Amino acid sequence: MTRPLFNELRGHLEAFLVGQPHLIQELLVALLAGGHVIIEGVPGTGKTLLVKLLAQSIQSQFRRVQLTPDMLPSDMVGVNVFDFNQQAFSLKQGPVFTEILLADEINRTPPKTQSALLEAMEEQQVTLDGHTYALPPLFWVVATQNPLEFEGTYPLPEAQLDRFLFKLVVDYPPPAAAKQMLVNFQQGFHAQRQDLEQLTAIATVEEILASRRSVEDIAVDEKLLDYLLALVEKTRYHPDILIGASPRASLRWLQAAKADAWLNGQEYLLPDNLKTVAPPLLRHRLILRPEAQLDGIGIDEVITAILEQTPVPR
Repeated sequence: MTRPLFNELRGHLEAFLVGQPHLIQELLVALLAGGHVIIEGVPGTGKTLLVKLLAQSIQSQFRRVQLTPDMLPSDMVGVNVFDFNQQAFSLKQGPVFTEILLADEINRTPPKTQSALLEAMEEQQVTLDGHTYALPPLFWVVATQNPLEFEGTYPLPEAQLDRFLFKLVVDYPPPAAAKQMLVNFQQGFHAQRQDLEQLTAIATVEEILASRRSVEDIAVDEKLLDYLLALVEKTRYHPDILIGASPRASLRWLQAAKADAWLNGQEYLLPDNLKTVAPPLLRHRLILRPEAQLDGIGIDEVITAILEQTPVPR
């Protein structure tokens, strides 16, 4: 997939989900980097709509599962069912057998079901009754959660959060964008109808996979590797942070920064690329000390301070 075509895809999404350009950019970086995403925001801010639009725009297989407290792991990955006609077991596939999976309100389902996603997300495969089933090459999970409700929810453990490349935070759209949403609605665009199926596809799954391979060609100077390691070390010894970034986080950080560079039309990595992807990549991986939380210090505030205090290589 060429870079101009990716820009066309971005413009296509922005035409329907107005007022969220940063969210769209970060989601495309994650798709290009092959990293799963968790989106946090209050209901009605377009989280589900954005993923549906993206899946339709690249002609991909798409499944949406509404997670609930009574869901079992088998509801997620599938189950082997005995076929009396064939006198053999056959796999009834769960929703993970797709290219783009939208896991709505992931914090509403119990830990057993949440953990059923772990192998699929990390290994791109599912193991049932001793048999391993490969998932599609594109397999990409986008999970959503509501930050305002805590009763009856199951917060994701740190081990599972680390499987997500980005945590994106959706805010309310500005007034101008909110008005444009009303105009679009008045002109007949209703996301809950068949409108999405009628949208013209911009790209194909094969082009997305080819673009991921192109990201590997982004040149990285050794000084930038040292800069990245310095940033990671800062997260581990910052006075407001209890637990810093893991080695896995540093690898994902580099991959996401290269994807950001590719999207910007660069042939090599710049420090700004590492800085740009830092907030969505770190905000769910760093754990603040209780004293910092009591003082009202936010995680994004700490990330910004780390980026400002770390010398940039010349």
